[in-house]
Amino acid sequence: MSNYKNLESEEKKIELISTVNADMPNQPRIAIQGVPGAFHHIAARRFFNDKKLEIIPADTFDELVSKAEDKLQTDKALMAIENTIAGSILNNYQLLNHSNLNIVGEVYLRIQQNLMVLPGVKIEDLTEVYSHPVAIVQCQKFFKQYPHIKLIESEDTALSAKRVLDGQLKNTGAIASFLAAEMYDLEIIGESIETYKKNYTRFLVLGRSETFKEREFNKVSLCFTLPHEVGSLHQVLSALALCKTNLTKIQSAPLLDSEFEYLFFVDFLLDENKDFESIINVIKKHTLELRILGTYNKGEKYES
Repeated sequence: MSNYKNLESEEKKIELISTVNADMPNQPRIAIQGVPGAFHHIAARRFFNDKKLEIIPADTFDELVSKAEDKLQTDKALMAIENTIAGSILNNYQLLNHSNLNIVGEVYLRIQQNLMVLPGVKIEDLTEVYSHPVAIVQCQKFFKQYPHIKLIESEDTALSAKRVLDGQLKNTGAIASFLAAEMYDLEIIGESIETYKKNYTRFLVLGRSETFKEREFNKVSLCFTLPHEVGSLHQVLSALALCKTNLTKIQSAPLLDSEFEYLFFVDFLLDENKDFESIINVIKKHTLELRILGTYNKGEKYES
């Protein structure tokens, strides 16, 4: 259990589980998808430099966006947008585009999946293991050694861990984070069992439009539609190249209520944000609709 030496004490554990604390009005209220101990929770802690947070859980990404838009419930939100193995989460691009939220930051988290059980339970005792479908896919190679274990999908990694504790399930394990094991008093019997170790998830930090403040930035996220003309996308990409931006992401998603028309999402890096306004004006000439989803600083990479 040496990996736990840097995790919080029992007292701090209670603070992390709490979702409402009226005695600490200055705690940032951060919405996450999942329950405390989920990878969204870890990403939030990394972005906010391990500051004490009031975690507001959401069962789904739709609920996450709704809570993030409500200033009475939250200050910011963390939302996964892409993974180096599973790819982009297209629905989350659509949710972001149809919200009044802006991207105000990002964080990259290496996903370490762990097999956890009630203390004293051995892997031979297990008959089933629960986790999120993506986590199960990421760990299938490990479980080929244990054909007696049935892998069962659930809605969340940390919630799977919590259910093992709540039900005192001695024949059941969960795949989740180090933090989930600590928070729900489980013992890790399989550490970092994911097949691919360079497994990172990018999380967006979201804030409401009315809370947007001008600040220095080096990364921009845009969403736009294009006319049905030959080379229309090429014109936008050429404009970005001529403006000496570094394109880091391009993603298309179906334009809802339209036949085979698409939204385009792009992220790019700037050397100096003083060129930002002129770049936007150039791009506008080649698009039908353009929305600035966010201006922020390039995120750091962290271990989970």
